[in-house]
Amino acid sequence: MDDQGRGPDPRPEGAPGEPSASSAEAVPRPLPYEGVWRFTAPAVDASVPQARHAVRDLLYRQGVPVSDDLAQGLLLIVSELVTNAVRHAAVLSPVLAVEVAVGAEWVRVSVEDNHPYRPTALEADHGRTGGRGLLLVREITLEAGGVCDVEHTSGGGKVIWAALPLKPVRVP
Repeated sequence: MDDQGRGPDPRPEGAPGEPSASSAEAVPRPLPYEGVWRFTAPAVDASVPQARHAVRDLLYRQGVPVSDDLAQGLLLIVSELVTNAVRHAAVLSPVLAVEVAVGAEWVRVSVEDNHPYRPTALEADHGRTGGRGLLLVREITLEAGGVCDVEHTSGGGKVIWAALPLKPVRVP
């Protein structure tokens, strides 16, 4: 997997929007775990566990304050979204992108591919053995108090994302 993620502060030093030394007191600094990380992977079955492990390791390495239940939910969401991209989009999208964005009070995971089809979370057909991935993603997200959606990209593909709330953390 190609890790194009950034470190604990997603902004490069001296970048626009970074507080100057004189205004550093007025603008709160991001928490140590805040940032955006993005990596790409081939749209093949082996990418499912690789993406899940990469997200798990990122959450741990950055010290994101996720409970075990929330972490397991996030990892299941990543697995389902990457599996869907591999199964349904690989023909038009041989590479997919996984993004993890962490704010002070939320964590968002998303999977982007270049296939234009916008899936919907359909009600479960109990006679089928598959096809419940997005329904599962929606239920995990709602149970955690989060939101999820599917959006078109400017290139004609789509991004499927889920954002879940973190417990607020106070930094002294």
